[in-house]
Amino acid sequence: MIELCTGRLSEIAVIGAHCDDVAIGMGGTLLSLARATPGLRIRALVLSGAGTEREDEEREALAAFCPNADLNVTIESIPDGRAPAHWASVKQHINAFRRSCDPDAVFGPHRDDAHQDHRLIAEVLPTEFRDHLILGFELLKWEGDTPRPVVFHPLQTAVAREKAALLMAHYASQKEKDWFDPEAFLGLSRLRGVQCRAPHAEAFVVEKLSIHFGAPRSSAE
Repeated sequence: MIELCTGRLSEIAVIGAHCDDVAIGMGGTLLSLARATPGLRIRALVLSGAGTEREDEEREALAAFCPNADLNVTIESIPDGRAPAHWASVKQHINAFRRSCDPDAVFGPHRDDAHQDHRLIAEVLPTEFRDHLILGFELLKWEGDTPRPVVFHPLQTAVAREKAALLMAHYASQKEKDWFDPEAFLGLSRLRGVQCRAPHAEAFVVEKLSIHFGAPRSSAE
C-alpha cells in the first residue's frame, strides 16, 4: 500500500452538520491524532444543535474523542434537515470559522453524501478553505450513499472498538436509530481496514491536493 505522510500536524479543523457527525465520520482518527500529538489544536464547528440536549452530548463526546488536545467547539443552531434553506447563514458561520483558525487539514462531509445538510457543507467548505487539504469523511446511515474512498487512515482494533464504545456512551439520543450500534460502526471500519491491509480504518474522499514526487521541495523553490 503506497503511503503519503503529512508530517506533524499542529492544528486541524473538523466540521459537521449535526452533533455526532464528526465522531461517526472520524472518531478513530481523532483518538489517534490527539494521542499521538499532545496539545494538538482541534477546532470544531457543528452547525446544528445549539441550546439542546444534543449540544451537551456533543461537547462531552468530543472531549472524550480528543484526549490531551487543545479543543475548541462551536455549535450553531441551523435547523436540522433545513440547511439549504439557510444557505446564507451556513456560509457566514463557515466563513467566521475559517477566519478563527489556521488548520493543516480540514475534515468534513463529502460532496456525494445523500443528506442535504451534509452535502451543502461539503460544497461550501472549498470556497472558504481554498488552499487547504480537505478530507471528506463518510457517515454511516440509512441512505445507500456509501462512497468509493481513496484515502484510508488505518486504525488498530482497540481504537476502532473504543470509537464504537464512545459513540454508544455519549450519544444516548441516537440509540433508537436502527443503524446506530457498535456492530454497524465496527463493520464499516473493518471493511475499510480490509481495503488498506489494516485491522480497521476510516476512509476519506479527497477534495483536492497537489503531490510532489521525490525529496520535499526547499523553501526557496
